[in-house]
Amino acid sequence: MNLAFRTYKSSRPAISLEEFGRDLARRREALGEAATMPRNSGTRRTASKKALLKAIKDAGGNW
Repeated sequence: MNLAFRTYKSSRPAISLEEFGRDLARRREALGEAATMPRNSGTRRTASKKALLKAIKDAGGNW
């Protein structure tokens, strides 16, 4: 239970995750190439993060 927002009253109705996904896809399509974010270069990764990413890759995943 989140008590910090117990009395918060939004002026907009809540939307479903599916509706949000459709809206996001529509906006990304409208922006075209400008919506493409570059991947993180990874120059500041810790040894544990590098090990995790290697384990994901070795298991056939692509993070």
